[in-house]
Amino acid sequence: MITIEDFKKLNIVVGTIENVEEIEGSEKLYKFTINIGTETRQVLGGLKPSYQPSELLGKQVIVLGNLEPRQLMGFESQGMILCASDESDKPVIITPEKPVANGSIIR
Repeated sequence: MITIEDFKKLNIVVGTIENVEEIEGSEKLYKFTINIGTETRQVLGGLKPSYQPSELLGKQVIVLGNLEPRQLMGFESQGMILCASDESDKPVIITPEKPVANGSIIR
């Protein structure tokens, strides 16, 4: 269990996917450019099994913005797109019910 204080440490925000690139040699990863309001982040995510790039461009997503950067396939990922899993364990993007401003805080 975590405390409410632990939860408050998470910077979970809404962002809009502005660009999607395939990563050569990866079966799962895309490289995203995501506008999170105050800045634009490069985030890598394993969404290839579930989505084509055209389905993701312009989509609002939920981003964990204060995750420590990590190197994947030679690129730095500066956050994480939050997803659920479907019955076959493929990722399903979590999106706001209606459009909200980039950078809107999830609480």
